[in-house]
Amino acid sequence: MLFNVNIDHVATLRQARGGIEPSVLEAALIVEKCKCDAITVHLREDRRHIQDADLFAIKKSVNIPINLEMALSEEIIEIALKLKPQQITIVPERREELTTEGGFDIVKYFDKATSMLSVFKGTGILLSLFIDPDKDQISASKSAGVEIIEIHTGEYSNASTTETINHELNRIEVASKMGKELGLQVAAGHGLNYINIASIMKISEIEELNIGHSIISRSIFVGLENAVLEMKKLVEV
Repeated sequence: MLFNVNIDHVATLRQARGGIEPSVLEAALIVEKCKCDAITVHLREDRRHIQDADLFAIKKSVNIPINLEMALSEEIIEIALKLKPQQITIVPERREELTTEGGFDIVKYFDKATSMLSVFKGTGILLSLFIDPDKDQISASKSAGVEIIEIHTGEYSNASTTETINHELNRIEVASKMGKELGLQVAAGHGLNYINIASIMKISEIEELNIGHSIISRSIFVGLENAVLEMKKLVEV
């Protein structure tokens, strides 16, 4: 199981005062020190956390892969082509949202998405779509020519009753199996924490996890390195 750490919310804390600390680059170096598989960062159009300079500082100083989450924006695409991360993950984005509210609707935006994604062909950058656990979204993702789908686990993570948790978990499992059968690499993420990750780990088709907020939250009490290693231990079980 690949374990990618999202460090966006280190930048969220820094941006709260518009200063220079805590250092996003230092966070990235700690993630690398913990021998995680990749660093995930989301460059939003509103720049509410990660800034352009953060991306290039990480790329210059860190040797593990970067998974760049991004909207299908011409401005962000241009930056991605300059950065050349190992992977990009297309996510939906609304300026009013507190955090990503759902998966990218590749069915609705298929023509626009495939046209804009075509600029990455031949660059060697892996293409991923962050989608809801829905069969039509998975089929369209395959048709769009991406290599990876990241299943949105937010509904599962937010569920509060056993019935709803099991329902959402089943959706994720069915979607993961379908993605695997279609030859796609299957990732998962959003809202995963030290407790709810256990059930996700039982889905053998999931090959990669992207986890951020819970790790950064935990780091306030135990330090970032310990928080990352605690999660890494759970992922490696």
